[in-house]
Amino acid sequence: MRHRVVFESRRSPLLSTAGCVATSHPLAAQAGLELLRAGGNAADAAVATAAALNVVEPTSTGIGGDCFALFYEGSTRRVHAVNGSGRAPAALSVEVLEARGFTREMPRLGVHTVTVPGAAAGWADTLSRHGRRSLSEVLAPAIRIATEGHAVAPIVAQAWRGSEGLLQQASPHGDELLFEGRAPRAGEIWRNPGLAGVFTELAAGGPEAFYRGRAGRAMLDVVESLEGLLAAGDLAAHRSSFEAPISTNYRDYTVYECAPNGQGLTALLALNLLEGFDLSAHERRGAAYQHLLIESLRLAFADTRWYVADPAFSPVPVEALLSKAYAAERRRLIDPSKASVDPVHGAPVSQSDTVYLCAADSDGNACSFINSNYAGFGTGIVPAGCGFTLQNRGAGFRLEPGHPNRLEPRKRPYHTIIPALSTRANGELHAAFGVMGGFVQPQGHVQVFLNLVEHGMDPQNALDAPRFSIWSDPPRGEVFLEDAISAEAQRGLAERGHRIRVFGDLARTGVFGRGQVILRDPETGVLWAGSDPRADGAAVAL
Repeated sequence: MRHRVVFESRRSPLLSTAGCVATSHPLAAQAGLELLRAGGNAADAAVATAAALNVVEPTSTGIGGDCFALFYEGSTRRVHAVNGSGRAPAALSVEVLEARGFTREMPRLGVHTVTVPGAAAGWADTLSRHGRRSLSEVLAPAIRIATEGHAVAPIVAQAWRGSEGLLQQASPHGDELLFEGRAPRAGEIWRNPGLAGVFTELAAGGPEAFYRGRAGRAMLDVVESLEGLLAAGDLAAHRSSFEAPISTNYRDYTVYECAPNGQGLTALLALNLLEGFDLSAHERRGAAYQHLLIESLRLAFADTRWYVADPAFSPVPVEALLSKAYAAERRRLIDPSKASVDPVHGAPVSQSDTVYLCAADSDGNACSFINSNYAGFGTGIVPAGCGFTLQNRGAGFRLEPGHPNRLEPRKRPYHTIIPALSTRANGELHAAFGVMGGFVQPQGHVQVFLNLVEHGMDPQNALDAPRFSIWSDPPRGEVFLEDAISAEAQRGLAERGHRIRVFGDLARTGVFGRGQVILRDPETGVLWAGSDPRADGAAVAL
């Protein structure tokens, strides 16, 4: 059966009084719901959903990648963060790469972009700190789906087909993620016994069974066979970290992101800039409104593409960057009538393919969670017998001397994947939200959040609304627009100096990100949820 992706239908938001999950695949959302039904909380549901997405959407995520989480604790109204990102191998350095021919920039793919996969530890740490159920219980739905099989969804099939060549060529074991040598087609039944085995071992033995057991040895073997430098000591030394989330106030809301090495700071900087404009004076889909958002994000990226790095190596002046005084200074650089396509980073005065999902429970907890291989299947390198690929997250490093994000041994790279969460003035949960997709993510956070709070849209409408994305290497690059943005607005942006390209139908699924939102009504406690139509997913509820 042929499946043509068009964007002419509508979805209603999902409402719940007992708990819900929103993500990019219905089976994964059901896995999270299964944990809620069994007495688990939002953290349990989030990790169960993330694990199931490894099975049903391996084109975007996997245990060979990293994860980040924000957890809103209903009983205390506190927000906690888990940084589940891995580090570069101890033997990998700029000098080593230069000796192997990489002198100007990090390779985009290949064995030298492999960093330690942090997801397994990140899942376990999210559960141990915030969950109620055991790792074994939480992984059970994913193990069942991987063993019994599932029908491949249409948009996942499209992405899989685009990675056939990578999986065939990147390592000796790519056939483990192919169907008779090719990508599975929409509607074909896919089973992954290798991944089911890895999850079963993780469930029984915890992260140590992953990093020091069969999967760990398989990772080391395949990397060594490709002349990579990942070592047993790198896997054994891996730990998650638990920095306090960073935040800013936007009118009557506080917006939270994970601290660097993630790029969530970009969204907060842009919101600080936008708070100084009367956005209500402009039509939401008009050129004037879109221009202010684009310019604010350009300035934010100019800062974060310089400053965001592993703070253990290069301290990030977060407090100074997020000061309202700094925002006022940078805001003066925005010309309402003209694009600034090549801004440079400021100098604040120091004061000291991816899956996104969210879950909320009946006790007022919420979990905003993201998991990724970076570029689709990441490197495409498959450890033998494991049914997953290793991420290419090391591509996020820089090589130029003096850059805070320059590659160093055991350093975490600039990380694109970011969950978000917002609270109201009294500390009550407002929303768990996120938009996956490389550098699209902070851009999606800003656009969706403003749809919620400036335009009063429900979560589904906030996700359905057309988006822009600054493409290529932000802050520079073209501005991509969805075709639902009017021709008049397109002309207005072009007249201001923006280089624009317009996308519609299936093309938009890989360009504008795919988001999820769960919002809590402050009067009734009812949860309102939405799931992005640019993916195969759904919001589901108890």
